Amino acid sequence: MGIQDVIEGKKQWRAHMARVKALPPDYQIVYKEMQKYLFKVGPVDLPDGPLLSGIVDFFEEGAAAGKGVLELIGTDVAAFCDGLIKDSRTYADLYQESLNNASGKARK
Repeated sequence: MGIQDVIEGKKQWRAHMARVKALPPDYQIVYKEMQKYLFKVGPVDLPDGPLLSGIVDFFEEGAAAGKGVLELIGTDVAAFCDGLIKDSRTYADLYQESLNNASGKARK
């Protein structure tokens, strides 16, 4: 990864966060909670994938329609996030695989 890639990545992230800051306050709060949750348990390709920008798109549409954020996702933010990543490979999966591989090697 070259310096140009880093600079471009930062530009894209700043543009993404500017979209988040343009959302109504309740949407911003929920987005930040979702972001924290997804960075902890989320998919391996989260930084490079379309998930976060897709959430912002979804929130922008909901805000434009005059809906509250909880009308869109429900009251359980973690369950909503889990639904979004149910078919994705997560860091927890990688960790579990490494534990399984380590215990398999220890038995041999």
